Amino acid sequence: MNTSLLDVPVLPQLLLSCLLTVAAAAPQYNIVTPAPAPSYSAPAPSYSAPVPSYSAPAPSYSTPVIGIVRDDRQGPDATGAYSFTYESADGISRQEQGSPLGPNGAVTSQGGWSFTFPDGTPGNFNFVADGEGYRVESALIPTPHPLPAHAIEQIEKARQEDEAAKNQYPAPAPAPSNVYSSPTSSFSPNQNVFSSFPSPRQTYSFPQ
Repeated sequence: MNTSLLDVPVLPQLLLSCLLTVAAAAPQYNIVTPAPAPSYSAPAPSYSAPVPSYSAPAPSYSTPVIGIVRDDRQGPDATGAYSFTYESADGISRQEQGSPLGPNGAVTSQGGWSFTFPDGTPGNFNFVADGEGYRVESALIPTPHPLPAHAIEQIEKARQEDEAAKNQYPAPAPAPSNVYSSPTSSFSPNQNVFSSFPSPRQTYSFPQ
């Protein structure tokens, strides 16, 4: 059966033609996919320096032991008296004696020690400890230089002025006591306070 073009519906053909025209007229974009960014992954440096090892040998001390050639000790006894003396092989010596003194039983001691310096100089020290304190005597202890004459005169002048001031001005009166006591009272609860007053004199007069 022969079909004419007039027999085909016109509307679908128009729609198809419009779509083809629009597709042909649309701009063509050439989308280019960007290349991937380069990746830098350098290996991290590895530091593995060897740890230094210190293994110094331990010091060796070979100092000889110095012996004691003398060691005498006595006391303390019942009274508190004592004494001791010892001496070492290198020439160091120490000695001391003590005994009680006074009614309180305080111990007074005296003694000394001696040794030799490396250069050969001898060192001798003596001491006394009593009620006046501890005193050491030795030629090696430095002593102060003597005062000049003018300094001694100034010290003596100041001492004389102090003595004159004490004799010129009397000593100040003692400060009043800070201790206060309550006053005593001779009042008795059973005492008639009016008994100490004279009774009034009564005078009577007769009418004329």
